Amino acid sequence: MNTAIVTGANTGLGFECARALAETGYWHVVVAGRSAEKGREAVKRIVAQTGQKEIEAMTLDLASLESVRNFARDYAAERRPPLRAIVCNAATQIVTGRTFTEDGFETTFAVNHLGHFLLVNLMLAQMSPPARIVVVSSGTHDPAQTTGMPAPLYRRARILARPDEDSKPLHDPQGTAGRRAYTTSKLCNVLFTYELDRRLRAEKATGQNGASITVNAFDPGLMPGTGLARDYGRIARFAWRFVLPVLRPFVPNVNSVARSGRSLASMVTDPRFERISGKYFQGARDVPSSKDSYDPAMAAELWESSAAMVKLTPDETILRLRSTPSAA
Repeated sequence: MNTAIVTGANTGLGFECARALAETGYWHVVVAGRSAEKGREAVKRIVAQTGQKEIEAMTLDLASLESVRNFARDYAAERRPPLRAIVCNAATQIVTGRTFTEDGFETTFAVNHLGHFLLVNLMLAQMSPPARIVVVSSGTHDPAQTTGMPAPLYRRARILARPDEDSKPLHDPQGTAGRRAYTTSKLCNVLFTYELDRRLRAEKATGQNGASITVNAFDPGLMPGTGLARDYGRIARFAWRFVLPVLRPFVPNVNSVARSGRSLASMVTDPRFERISGKYFQGARDVPSSKDSYDPAMAAELWESSAAMVKLTPDETILRLRSTPSAA
């Protein structure tokens, strides 16, 4: 029996991934979400549907750095099977206006990137190699793909976290600004994945920590019907829930939530992924990510700025905080 943490697992893709892991009978699954009540409800549904009882709910609000640190502390306080997987799945998309977290960061960037960045660094020391980390990104991070979403724009992590301080704002319309914040956060997910892989390899090469921990990015495809469009207008929500699912068989890389959830779970369970790290997967296929995602200088800047913003200390991570020589 091994333990897997799945963020945002009370619904949607995360729920389906958690259920698929539980069905195997070999995983103790931690449903990590901001609502304790919804987490408990998800656990009850998974137990009822799978007959497996090795599953629990823990509170994790990725919009709060204090909550992330509390989660890591609470996890360490209890005995569980070895921690061999973290699935960074939770995400938000806000199009009705810019909002900020209690820590003062733009919410989309904070939830989709910063919270997961801190969580992974805090949990690395508690992982039992061989172990796997999977970061859920999106095809919308790549402007070369036709997604209908505005292209991501990465300048500096500090500006993504505090866009009100941008001396050269884009003046995007409100909805466009929110969608661009989302696509840029998904680019950050891939940059983080590749930089974490580089740092884990560097630690392993020097005989330090990081041995046998792999990290890959995952694109679940477009999944109509999930709660990701909850901040959209009434017509757009209706199309997302009822129209797009009907078109699923006719549009490339449009999947049901259950199918993508099983594919995401396979990134944790399938032996063929055991020694693969630093890759981007569309479902089960290893595919190229965007041009910007392979920029090591951009990835290092994101890492160092993120570490500073979350006030990550050397005692909180097994990785060195200073930039390592980065080769794509």
